[in-house]
Amino acid sequence: SAGMANREEAEMQVSELDLLSSMFPYEEEFAVTDQLAAAELKHYVENESAEMPSSKVQFILNVKPEASNASMAEFSMACALPLKYPTVPPEITVRSSLLSRAQQIHLNSDLKTYLMQNCSGEPCVLSAREWVKDHAAAYVDKELSSSSVTTSDTVQSEGTTFTRLWIYSHHIYNKQKRKNIIDWAKELALSGFCMPGKPGVVCVEGLQSSCEEFWSRVRRLTWKRILIRHREDVSLEGGGHAEIQKLRKFSPLEEKCFDAHGARGSHMDLGQLYRFLEEKGCADIFQMYFGVEGH
Repeated sequence: SAGMANREEAEMQVSELDLLSSMFPYEEEFAVTDQLAAAELKHYVENESAEMPSSKVQFILNVKPEASNASMAEFSMACALPLKYPTVPPEITVRSSLLSRAQQIHLNSDLKTYLMQNCSGEPCVLSAREWVKDHAAAYVDKELSSSSVTTSDTVQSEGTTFTRLWIYSHHIYNKQKRKNIIDWAKELALSGFCMPGKPGVVCVEGLQSSCEEFWSRVRRLTWKRILIRHREDVSLEGGGHAEIQKLRKFSPLEEKCFDAHGARGSHMDLGQLYRFLEEKGCADIFQMYFGVEGH
């Protein structure tokens, strides 16, 4: 039955994740970025009656290329395992500060071809990692035909993606953290909102580099649990200010307190949050956070 096949795939994913964490015990080499999805997957494998996981497991593998001098920057592999993996290939994006945008696109398209040809049915994250280790450095020196990249483009390519991050935290009460979230969003020109309480929800949107800077600051604070629940990326044609303004769904970041019946307790009225997101055209996000029931 389909259910059985899914469970076998899920079991293979769990054992591959276990293998990766025993091979790469340090967070700087291997880090699961979506703990919630990983926990759901494990629960699904261990319980006959469990629902299928609602989101893909996502993790980062960092690779120092072979034959590189010590100063060579590392390559980072952002991986997501579709629920049907390993029957279908994993989704992997390689990034590095050394790669121009065109080199990165070239590298990722070659990796994708490799995965399509070599990975169906068998877990293959390790072979993808080997491939990156062996081949990635070569893309740094690849001179791409001059027509595809002009120098002004590469300088400009930083501002070419608009990103919206949906961050989930176990809770947000601390006054200082709440102040940081608002101040940093302002400093980085990000719009969005923060819903304190339990759970805590933060949404930021703006230039990709600014969103990434915001996330790296926020995750350095101490949290019981915090993760990116969902991420949206839109390529910008011109990357101009007007285009970015048009993509924003929220006003400059502020706190939204959806108190349950004015109770001073920590629990927010999720119905109000749902209506707020619905107004902004983001109702589907609510389901990613809280499941389908909209409770």
